[in-house]
Amino acid sequence: MLETFGHLPIAWLLFAVLAAAGFIAFFAGKTSAVTTARGSTIRLNSQPNYHGYFLAIATIVPAAIMLLLYALFGEMLVRGQLASELPQRIQDLGQLEVGQYLDRLAENSAHADTAPTGNALFDAATRRYTNLLGLSRIVALGLALLGAVAGFAYARRKIGVDFRARARVEDGIKLVLFLCAAIAILTTLGIVASLFFEALRFFSRVPVLSFIFGTEWNAQTGADFGAIPLFFGTFMIAFLAMLVAAPIGLLSAIYLSEYASPQFRSIVKPILELLAGIPTVVYGFFALQFVAPVVRGFAVWVNSLPFTPDTLLAAQPTSALAAGLVMGIMIIPFVSSLSDDVINAVPQTLRDGAYAMGATKSETVKQVVMPAALPGVIAALLLAVSRAIGETMIVVMAAGQRAQISPDPTSDLTTITVQIVALLTGDTEFDSPKTLSAFALGFVLFIVTLAFNLIALRVVQKYREKYE
Repeated sequence: MLETFGHLPIAWLLFAVLAAAGFIAFFAGKTSAVTTARGSTIRLNSQPNYHGYFLAIATIVPAAIMLLLYALFGEMLVRGQLASELPQRIQDLGQLEVGQYLDRLAENSAHADTAPTGNALFDAATRRYTNLLGLSRIVALGLALLGAVAGFAYARRKIGVDFRARARVEDGIKLVLFLCAAIAILTTLGIVASLFFEALRFFSRVPVLSFIFGTEWNAQTGADFGAIPLFFGTFMIAFLAMLVAAPIGLLSAIYLSEYASPQFRSIVKPILELLAGIPTVVYGFFALQFVAPVVRGFAVWVNSLPFTPDTLLAAQPTSALAAGLVMGIMIIPFVSSLSDDVINAVPQTLRDGAYAMGATKSETVKQVVMPAALPGVIAALLLAVSRAIGETMIVVMAAGQRAQISPDPTSDLTTITVQIVALLTGDTEFDSPKTLSAFALGFVLFIVTLAFNLIALRVVQKYREKYE
């Protein structure tokens, strides 16, 4: 029984049970409030619905907390118990090896139709893991049920004519909103802390200045950790992408919001926004198969001109220019859609005032609408830059992975995100400088991005004060 129960997909079943319990508690609370008031709801401090909501919340929350605790720590406890029961010779292998052994047990246990392996110890451990998992789920369900019953009983005694059910429900909603905000903040702090402490471990082995200002990157062999080539490649490709996305996206937004007819706008804007839904791997294939050969052919043609040297352009099969052009096409919707919304949000009274002063359409757009919409336009451009800096797939497929400093856009370059993926792919040791350098790269990129955000925020605040 426990083995079968250990394999049941119970997530939807638990959701259905919690929902049913909530509905039952709601109607029970509502009915109890009406009964307590003897049918005259005007005597109640709060409407009957709020009594129902209070009883439903008091029933669901304890059960949900128990199930959440099981989801977070249940498997860890099962693995810890099973690890303590393994033979001593396996426990002596070390924490990493024992963890890998438990992973194999969990994988084998997840497939109910898996045939015995012939290893008596492994098969017995698999059965024990399944039994422990099923037992832990039964215990978790039992505790959740007890929590629901206790919460229902506690809330049921509170219901009365003078009970402020509405205030309690609103306090509960405020608590949920606070927890959501706290989760977002704690997640951000956790990301920063994980990057910071791992970066400190790296900088304890590699000098900070040699990392930030070094010009040689060869982290795969652990020889050189100079990140300047990575920073150069990242910002060069992002710059090329913005040369495409910024003018096209901004001008298209101006045309759609100020000049295009409603019928044309309703057709073209959704088409532009479709670009944001195309997977980046598709853009990567497009860049590799079409754009990169065109860029290389153009570079070869330039080199063949009689007045240019043969080595003026690198003319590599993959290049920063190919990746930047396609990346620029990909982030056009981030600029055009957001800028269009911002321009449309400019009050019509500003336009009417400019027209009343005798300004033309183009003068109104240039001297009134765009200055007023500048904070939002800057935010759109910043979002596009962040998207370009964080892109990986297009760079991997179309820009190459050579860490070098070259102003030639037809040469192959690499970026920080590509190197982070390369360093953390495959068998890695989290104590080696090679792996820790990925966290250092992420931390430095985080600091640079934060600095850009702060600068952009200051600019936005300055112009917003001017035009509000």
